[in-house]
Amino acid sequence: MADNGLSIKKDELLPAIEEAGIANVIKPLVNEIHLFDTYVAGTTYIEDKSKLDKIVSGDKFTLQREENKYDDNAILILNESKEKIGYIPEKDNIIFARLMDAGKMLMAKAVDITKKGSFVQIKIGIYLVDF
Repeated sequence: MADNGLSIKKDELLPAIEEAGIANVIKPLVNEIHLFDTYVAGTTYIEDKSKLDKIVSGDKFTLQREENKYDDNAILILNESKEKIGYIPEKDNIIFARLMDAGKMLMAKAVDITKKGSFVQIKIGIYLVDF
């Protein structure tokens, strides 16, 4: 069998994890499956708007379910520092909430950022992270 760099023998696993870290060992096994394009809702309610100005196309965001009295399917969008930048729009979130509640891992990527005066519109793609 040819060595394509994608397989690690059982006795090589621990040294590979110690050397490169677990994230780098499993990274080749991760697929990001594009599901949907939408925008970040609720940016006008963010107190510290400076974190919105730092977002660039390609940035990745963590999606997290939130208990919310206004929306049973609320999904927070968090930047790399785990700061809230907004929500998946209510009109788009029901399927994604069900996927997340079923244990599926979702993430988002910034696609386009448009500034209109003090308003920042952030278009995102939503991805299923599959192992």
